[in-house]
Amino acid sequence: MTPGPLAADLFHSVMEAAQHRCQCAGACGQPHAKGEGRCTREHGRHAGKHSGPIRLMAAAANPLTTELAAAALPVSELRAWCPPCFTAARRAAQRATAALGDDQGGLFDL
Repeated sequence: MTPGPLAADLFHSVMEAAQHRCQCAGACGQPHAKGEGRCTREHGRHAGKHSGPIRLMAAAANPLTTELAAAALPVSELRAWCPPCFTAARRAAQRATAALGDDQGGLFDL
C-alpha cells in the first residue's frame, strides 16, 4: 500500500522540521558524540561503504506509542527517526517500563 497525499504531507512536514536528520538525542542509549548529542544520520545519505541510503521514518516522539496511535498525532508530537535509533529507543523504553515493576498480579505470583 502506498501512502496517500495526506501521509506524504505529514512525512514531509516531519522531515522539514527535523532538517532531514534523525532526531534521536540519546534515547537509543548512544551518546551520539560525533553529532554533538544528536544522531548524525541523514535521510538519503549512505551510512557507510557497504550499506544503502538511510531511510528515516516519521514516528512518535515516545517510542512506546503504537503505530496506530502515532498516525493520529500532530506533527509537533512526531520525530524523524533512523530505524536503528528507533528500535533501540523502543527497547530501552520497554526495559525501563518493565524495571519499574508493573505489578499486575500475574498468574504465577506467589
